[in-house]
Parts: sequence; C-alpha cells; structure tokens
Amino acid sequence: MTKRITLGRMTQYARNANRTERRHIAGLNGPDGLSRQHAGAPASRLRNLRLRLNGEARSVAVEPNDLLLDVLRDKLGVKSPKIGCERGDCGACTVLLDGKSVRTCLILAIEVDGHEITTVEGLSHSGLTPVQQSFLEHGSFQCGFCAPGMVLAATELLGKNPHPTEAEVREALVGNLCRCTGYKPIIDAVLAVSSKTGRRV
Repeated sequence: MTKRITLGRMTQYARNANRTERRHIAGLNGPDGLSRQHAGAPASRLRNLRLRLNGEARSVAVEPNDLLLDVLRDKLGVKSPKIGCERGDCGACTVLLDGKSVRTCLILAIEVDGHEITTVEGLSHSGLTPVQQSFLEHGSFQCGFCAPGMVLAATELLGKNPHPTEAEVREALVGNLCRCTGYKPIIDAVLAVSSKTGRRV
C-alpha cells in the first residue's frame, strides 16, 4: 500500500534536500554527502577561532568554510540561532556581532575571529531584560521560532534609538519573519519599552 505524503512532509523533504544541496555547493559536504563537520577534517585544514561569546572568551577549531551558524549550534552549543531559510531572508539565525545584528547563515565562522558575539542567551545574566519582559507581557510570540532574532533586532534598535517611531520599529524588524502573530504584538512590545526612559534594554 502506497503511503500518502502530506503537504507538510513534502515541505520538510524539500527543506532537507535544499539544505543538503546548498551545503554541497558551499563545500560543507563531502563527496559522500556527509557533513565534513562530523567526518573528521584533516588537521591542516582546521583553524583556531578565538572570540568572545556572550561575554566569555571561547576558542574552537573550525574549517575555513564552516558557517558561523553551524559552529555556534554544533560546536559551541548555542541553540538560539535557528536554522531557517539559510539565505539571510528570515532572520531566525540572527546574532549581534560587535553590537550589530547579522545573519549567521551568511557568515563564515573564521570571519568573526577576534570579535564579540552576543546571542539571546547572553543579553542578561540576572533575569529578563526590559525588551524580553515586554515581549512576554504583550504575548508577542506563539511558536517562538522567530523570538531570538526579534529580541536581538529590537535590542539593537533601542540601543541606538531609545524612542523610535512605529515606522522605525517596522523598518528595524523588516528582516525578521514571523508567521504566527501578524507583527502587531511585537511592534507594541518594542514601543512599550521605548516609552520607559532610563532603563537598559
């Protein structure tokens, strides 16, 4: 009996195939299709990457073609940057690089040598930040997949412009996709923080 393939399963197959194809083009997969990150790269290819991750000095061996997203998740154990579109469109893999939001699916890990990376885990070591608290109070997320990128983009915006207009909030978040909320509770949360002065974001 032939199994019925649902639209959801077809979408997942397409995503997996697309990821494998792009990793192969980028040189991240070997000729057998297996990830080189797990295949044991020759020592001569490895480079020692030093960076500050969420305020802590870290060092990790990477290949020249390792993506920052993969290194953060698979080698440094930071899971908040999500694997989404893998072409810089969705914002799910966003981190702050020296205080500026970037897409880790588009950056080679070796490029951040000597720099500082902040993920949502590193925004605060003593409870929620006002941005995170406001997102919680406004029910800004449902599935939560976009949450880390949204929070980081909002944090960057309010750090530069503590009192943005709604149009400026929308512009700052335009690179972060949310398929659940319609964006209004997210925008409301950012504006609520901007109305409170004298607080760290």
